[in-house]
Amino acid sequence: MGSYSYDNDKNSGEVDKKTKILEKAIPKENTIFYTTFLIIFVILSIIGLNKITFEKATTNLLDYIITNFGFLYLIIVLVIALVCLFLCCSSYGNIKLGKDNSKPEYSNLSWFSMLFSAGMGVGLVFFGVAEPMTHYAYPIGGIDGGTKEAIDFAFKTSFFHWGIHPWAIYSFLALAMAYFQFRKGEKGLISSLFSPILKGKSYEKKVKTIIDIIAILATITGVATTLGLGALQINSGLNYLFNIPNSILSQIVIITIVTVIFIASALGSLDKGIKILSNINVLISVVLLLMVIILGPTISIFNVFSENLGNYLNNFLKISLKTNSFGDNKWMSAWTIFYWSNWVAWTPFVGTFIARISKGRTIREFIIGVVIIPSIVSFIWFSAFGTLGITLGKEFATVAVENTETALFLVFSQYRFGALMSGIAILLLGSFFITSADSATYVLGMMSSDGDLNPPSYKKLIWGVTQSLLAIALIFAGGLNMLKTASIIIAFPLLILFPIMIFTMFYSLKRDMYIKKQIALRNELRKMSLEEISDLSDAIKSIKK
Repeated sequence: MGSYSYDNDKNSGEVDKKTKILEKAIPKENTIFYTTFLIIFVILSIIGLNKITFEKATTNLLDYIITNFGFLYLIIVLVIALVCLFLCCSSYGNIKLGKDNSKPEYSNLSWFSMLFSAGMGVGLVFFGVAEPMTHYAYPIGGIDGGTKEAIDFAFKTSFFHWGIHPWAIYSFLALAMAYFQFRKGEKGLISSLFSPILKGKSYEKKVKTIIDIIAILATITGVATTLGLGALQINSGLNYLFNIPNSILSQIVIITIVTVIFIASALGSLDKGIKILSNINVLISVVLLLMVIILGPTISIFNVFSENLGNYLNNFLKISLKTNSFGDNKWMSAWTIFYWSNWVAWTPFVGTFIARISKGRTIREFIIGVVIIPSIVSFIWFSAFGTLGITLGKEFATVAVENTETALFLVFSQYRFGALMSGIAILLLGSFFITSADSATYVLGMMSSDGDLNPPSYKKLIWGVTQSLLAIALIFAGGLNMLKTASIIIAFPLLILFPIMIFTMFYSLKRDMYIKKQIALRNELRKMSLEEISDLSDAIKSIKK
């Protein structure tokens, strides 16, 4: 027996030693990390085995969602925008996203640069010229293309699609996450927003796991799509300027180069990586915007901004809820509702990232920085770039918008220093491109690490490579639109969850205000003398009588 026990202990020790070595080589991951990878693998396998059937099924499902629930997007997004504006103007605006004595981690410029780069950088460059010109050439509602009414429609619509509403979607989720994470001590996960109604329930863990898996899937599919689309536009710009072949090989090379850069940045800290790149983004953006304003029709740009800002604000509620209920709603589905669904699909990534960098700011300061200022920047941007294109006339606009990827470069070619502006635009596209992927890699690592604010490097590396490979695979398969469709479908449940998140946010804020008033009253009572307390007690008794 003695010999057997000794051998048994020896074998047990060896097994423990091997187990420890194995755990170091292959770190133990949580359920969310593995489950998400499995789902992505299954989706790619289905696409590989039967791409046509998968594409048809997802397209039909998206059409069904947009056709039957389009009104829901309009109503919920408007409510979110109004909630953000209310919080900014109410007494809740004084509450900090963190403890009462906490301070912001980043300067105002770095904070704004990071949130703006993550939120809409590539989109503004991509659509800054293309969208106003499209609405100018092909307006709806009985408006003739190329007219003054078409110009008003083009800018009012562009302001609507890139203004308060989309930034409010990002802002609310980011605000709620930062509030629960830094003030309430919850994990940095979207599922934490549901703690007030799930805490203590037997199904809490399962429900939260499902929510976080949906958030990761929406993030990785959305970012992979952006990587693909960004590569297409950069390739188009390089082809237009330098005759570099517009091919799959070129796009793969672009994605590979960008991947190396953003992974190298993501593996560092926020201060050394994303922060520096974001500040560079803003600098390049300002240079390009100033060049457009100075070299373009300067006075017209300022007139367009002033007039159409008033037009947008004056019609804010009307355009927010317009569904064209007894007419053809194909335009609404293709533009407004499709945009809103895109913003919702991107919200898990952008919201989580903005929340991470916003500790220590008040709710009012946060909403001004994440909704008001970015919206104004978007209005100025579209006024400048849209006027630059529309000034060239309807015939030019009709030709330019046939290929969205090259519309910007075609417009620039009609002005002085057009080649220089095109070069700066490509540089800006690449910079925004890298920052968005960098931010997404960080967020995916955070989401799959149980909300860890400093996720392990190997996870960021895995997610960075995965989203790039996914983008390359879909470029090969010609399925970027299919992936975009899939990301919107995956994110649809998040839209339904927004009303619940609004409820839990206000419930927690109300309790927060009640506690603050109690503390303030207790502190005042401590300052009072016994005689003053006695007089106060008598006064309260007389009021009750």
